[in-house]
Amino acid sequence: MKQISKNLTISSEQLSQDMAQQKPMLVFDLRSLEQFEQSHVDGSVHAVCDAQAKEKILPKIPENVKIVLISEPEEISKEIAQMMNEFGLDAYYLKEGFSSWKGNLSTGKTGKHITAEELESTLDEKFLLDVRDSDEFSEYRIPGSVNIPLKDLFNPKILEKIPHDKEIVTICPHGSRAMIAGFALSRAGISSQTLAGGLTNWNQVLKPVTVVSEPIQIIQVQKIGKGCLSHIVVSNDEAVVIDPLYPVERYTELEKQNGFKITKIFDTHQHADHVSSARDLAEVTGAKLYLSQYEGYDFDANFVGDADQFAFGNTNLRVLHTPGHTPGSLSFVVDEKYVFTGDILFVESIGRPDLRDNAEEFTEELYATLHKKLLQLPHYTLVFPTHHGQDISPVDGAFYSTIQQSKNLPWLDIPKPEFIQKVVAKTLPRPMNYRKIIAVNKGEIELVLTEVPDLEIGPNRCAVDAS
Repeated sequence: MKQISKNLTISSEQLSQDMAQQKPMLVFDLRSLEQFEQSHVDGSVHAVCDAQAKEKILPKIPENVKIVLISEPEEISKEIAQMMNEFGLDAYYLKEGFSSWKGNLSTGKTGKHITAEELESTLDEKFLLDVRDSDEFSEYRIPGSVNIPLKDLFNPKILEKIPHDKEIVTICPHGSRAMIAGFALSRAGISSQTLAGGLTNWNQVLKPVTVVSEPIQIIQVQKIGKGCLSHIVVSNDEAVVIDPLYPVERYTELEKQNGFKITKIFDTHQHADHVSSARDLAEVTGAKLYLSQYEGYDFDANFVGDADQFAFGNTNLRVLHTPGHTPGSLSFVVDEKYVFTGDILFVESIGRPDLRDNAEEFTEELYATLHKKLLQLPHYTLVFPTHHGQDISPVDGAFYSTIQQSKNLPWLDIPKPEFIQKVVAKTLPRPMNYRKIIAVNKGEIELVLTEVPDLEIGPNRCAVDAS
């Protein structure tokens, strides 16, 4: 820890002067939100200095930016200013607290926010400014976003890169850094909005896209921030849902809007990158829940296996046991024209076999599944996976391919020994929180619904990178 020898106080007069001169500065009001909204220093932003802020936000604040803390009484901001200086930050506190301020006051909330749903519907109109560090940005991002780390936003030359002909939306994992970025931009005379709840909330937006309209209807439900895909198959107003996602309410909204009834719910496998909403959706809708008999679950359901068939409406669903990603992975063939492949076969790649730590054994099963089962389906069969990569472009708004197109994917034209060697040698990062997500989906641990957004943050990482 650094030894602090400087005077940490700043007077009302000096703060007013610094703000008038547009000096690079962050002014944080540490009082309660209610007090802040009633009255606050014009140009300040409300802040909470809790454990999360100390761990995740303080290290991201540039050391060369002056920070002024305001509280009432001053003791609170004094203590935190001392702590910030020990972190190496240039922090001060308003002498004699908020009541000493003699400058302009404002009321209400500061900063403009945009919800994830609002952003999704106006994406093309925005300049997406991601203020995370570059290593975080490289992991996953909203397509089209531009990365300028928070620490660089206090550099006038960097600010010149920000356009003035689009609305700016600042982005970070939870919204805190983005809020600070918005404050920094406003100090430079640049207006912006903060993505409320950050990428965590962005990952929870579900977007329905109708892919097939007749004789059956197929609605692809896209978790746009995560690259997860769920499907609703409707025949004669009776619907089957495959690999449902959170939030459950989106499915019941679609059920009501479209006039169908969800009667059956299937999961292709125990997912490792996102939390299945199958149990909750079954409970809410009264639908029957069907799961793979080849994977161990710690709760009751209807367990199904290879060649099982289910009628709904005027159509039929046939179960294929397609191991390789997991031992119990299933695919579902509908009307012998459509196949829902889970994480075995994607638009751009194949499922990775190493998430259960048996890569070589699972790769042999993966090869057999692909060549002896899925690629034996008619060439015109439409393939609907449960994920897509972040660099894959949709077709008419949806992510799907055909068996014929799948045959041209990398590594599907090479002998089995070479295939196994290549796949096993391809070591990739695991999905974030994957062990806990698997445990939740298996039923080993109880799901806390409020934890879903944080559990699911990050890329899906379920495909083999065959590049």
